[in-house]
Amino acid sequence: MVKAVVGANWGDEGKGKITDMMADQADVVIRFQGGANAGHTIVNEYGKFALHTLPSGVFHQKIMNIIAAGVALDIPKFMDEIREITSRGVPMPNIMISDRVQVMMPYHILFDTLEEARLAGRSFGSTKSGIAPFYSDKYAKIGWQINELFGTEKSIRDKIDRVAEVKDVLLVNLYHTDPIDREELYRTIITWRDEVAPFVGNTSEYLYKAVKEGKTVLLEGQLGTMKDPDNGIYPMVTSSPTIAGYGAVSAGIPPYEIKQIVAVSKAYSSAVGAGAFVSEIFGEEAETMRNHGGDGGEYGATTGRPRRMGWYDCVASKYGCRLQGATDVAFTVLDDLGYLDEIKVCVAYDVDGNITTEFPVTSALDRAKPVYETLPGWKCDIRGIRSFEELPENARNYVDFIEKHIGFPITMVSNGPGREDIIYRKSPLA
Repeated sequence: MVKAVVGANWGDEGKGKITDMMADQADVVIRFQGGANAGHTIVNEYGKFALHTLPSGVFHQKIMNIIAAGVALDIPKFMDEIREITSRGVPMPNIMISDRVQVMMPYHILFDTLEEARLAGRSFGSTKSGIAPFYSDKYAKIGWQINELFGTEKSIRDKIDRVAEVKDVLLVNLYHTDPIDREELYRTIITWRDEVAPFVGNTSEYLYKAVKEGKTVLLEGQLGTMKDPDNGIYPMVTSSPTIAGYGAVSAGIPPYEIKQIVAVSKAYSSAVGAGAFVSEIFGEEAETMRNHGGDGGEYGATTGRPRRMGWYDCVASKYGCRLQGATDVAFTVLDDLGYLDEIKVCVAYDVDGNITTEFPVTSALDRAKPVYETLPGWKCDIRGIRSFEELPENARNYVDFIEKHIGFPITMVSNGPGREDIIYRKSPLA
């Protein structure tokens, strides 16, 4: 059986915890898109970890962790993460990298940094991890599949020359900096090749057999629906599809094999980076929510940047779950709202005087204003509760209210950072 864990919103919903939790019942965990530009925070018996490239199943010894073809593989960061987790007592995980995955090159990161500086106030809020230049090269057919790193010296040097001919024009004439050092790039490629060689394999064949044998395969997405390049808040999006269906494409498995899609949605809203965010709050109100949120506050797991904060957005979440094809919703960090007397929920948008519950295109989204309803808070700590019926009445009412407005079943409620901090719920919509 193939399952997927994906984000319903802007990312940072708590997918790492849900994947880590669901991995207990999985045989394979697959990271299927994105790069090291975002992180999944996981708290377990080994400590607290922020994973950026490694699949969230690496803490389970029985699991095969796969980096699929759709990922932007940053080899130095991949190796650093392995060293980081093993140095903290985590046994060496089982990892296989697709022999068709493409590799982040040093000039991708350089171009990302130079372009953000050139755009200045018009920038896209990039993490400067090289993601947009990487995927641009992939679809321009001048990217590097990892198998090319294992070619002959001549084939590698020839490709370096072909790529540098194009890149140097921009480096010298647009960015007014030095051209690519071709010899240094060749040496870097050889070093990376030797480091990563033990992990590279034919993941397509492996997954074909795994699915045929009835093994449980878990697809792990990065970011969320709002950051999808086709269906999100374009152009303030990421550069690879964040939708569950892309997991089948990236992993090379039939789409009809995906039987469960868990869309993760936070009990309030948060986002890193620029772009439309209708229910955003500011000032002291945002700072207080930020410092109550997450495990140690709402700050980017990769960048450390303070996340933008907002009330729960039913319009965006309904759209996000619909695009993902959610069979289940995992509702996270409910415990972080226990300090509030009242909780606002965005139930509709006012766009030029028209009230709508449908998520609009970006040009209209920029003019949208939130329509709120206010619910009473529960004013107590709910961590440690393991039954939905044992939650305070106002906490249960809050979950029920959200579920009614998004129209998708909330079957899991997270009330703490640990793997065991989860309440399984029989939704009336299920």
